[in-house]
Amino acid sequence: MTASDGQLKQKSTGPAWKTWLIGGVAVVAILFVAYFILSAFIPRWWAQRIAEMVNGSFAKGIGWGLAYGGLCTVIPLFLLLFAVRVWRKRAGRFLAGVAAVLAVLVAIPNLMTLTIVLGGSNAAHAGQRILDVDAPAFRGAALVGAIAAAVVFLAALLLIATRWWRRRHPKNQAPAVPQMTGGPAMTRPEGL
Repeated sequence: MTASDGQLKQKSTGPAWKTWLIGGVAVVAILFVAYFILSAFIPRWWAQRIAEMVNGSFAKGIGWGLAYGGLCTVIPLFLLLFAVRVWRKRAGRFLAGVAAVLAVLVAIPNLMTLTIVLGGSNAAHAGQRILDVDAPAFRGAALVGAIAAAVVFLAALLLIATRWWRRRHPKNQAPAVPQMTGGPAMTRPEGL
């Protein structure tokens, strides 16, 4: 016995948008719960990790703050610049996506410090107290490092833009000075 075409058709279980809607709501709910769990955990945990590294020393606080603030700002910025520059090239979208994910991962220490500094929760206030006592000067040095990294990035961006402009508009450059060949030698007048 063979089945006819009518017997092989399966019934639709419902519109596809319902499935997407239910899945989207589930993802939002999971992210909502994860946010509250992590917002209570991350600031305290990160402050304790920094406090273990610094151990109450101003010099270590400044050193680690500059390192985290500078490196965790400049590396993501250059990774994002790389992502923008390779976007239209062959395999560029994949490389841009990888660079963007790496940029977010490298920026996580600065983002965790930012949750302590700008956060209004009990965990953020606890993290601020931990950093005040066990990691002095870390927050200020991280800010200085981030600002210095942003200045370095802007300078590099300016150089890249200038180079691009010169390639695109070669006629706007100053003309080269012609070389004198075979003519009379120019001499300096006396008394000058």
